[in-house]
Amino acid sequence: MSVEILKRDSLPLGGFAGLKEHRLIIDNKVGGRSDTWDGIGNFVYLADARFNPYGETRQHPHREIDVISVMVEGNIAHEGSLEHGSSFGRDQAQVQRAGGEGFKHNEINPDGIENRMIQLWVLPETSGEPAGYNLYDLKNGQLNRIYGGAKDQDDYMDSHTVMEVGLFDTGEHFKVEGESLIYITRGTGKLSSGEEITDGDLVKGSDLSFTASKDDVQIIVIKTEEN
Repeated sequence: MSVEILKRDSLPLGGFAGLKEHRLIIDNKVGGRSDTWDGIGNFVYLADARFNPYGETRQHPHREIDVISVMVEGNIAHEGSLEHGSSFGRDQAQVQRAGGEGFKHNEINPDGIENRMIQLWVLPETSGEPAGYNLYDLKNGQLNRIYGGAKDQDDYMDSHTVMEVGLFDTGEHFKVEGESLIYITRGTGKLSSGEEITDGDLVKGSDLSFTASKDDVQIIVIKTEEN
């Protein structure tokens, strides 16, 4: 099994409004960039962002995109046309579907210290869908699905592109069948192929198997599946 690893800290630090971020995935479907990777399936964008104390994105619109936000540290106060006034924090994930209806939002750090949020975008498989919103609490010791599934279920936004977020302690492990991308956002671990990976490493490969080597690991898995 061959794997490729892209290290966040090898990339330039950018940002806008009240946050700084590294962009690791900018797929050619949305413009691409020479130093970033393409995604998998309809997954097209990944940014690892740190909001300044009391920083915000400022209100802006989206249309025909699914926007997934995973909190690594700290809190977010959410404003916008979907679930205005809600909030989420460490080890929670917010999923917003713009569809043809679209939405506007502003994500705000309500605290006087930096926070950290991973933002991911997925292109919809069907245009013109209604806007939607989901919020998930992540459970320890497992991969938690937050996105993707068949049209005949309503637990997750439907898509053949699937996202899961895992929370693991030392010695806990998982395996992903087939091609996938995994991004480690807290802690360290080891792949069955022998590579040690740590916070900020994006891994591409097939049949990836991961074992946590520290407590409090958070890791994001992106894959495709038939449904």
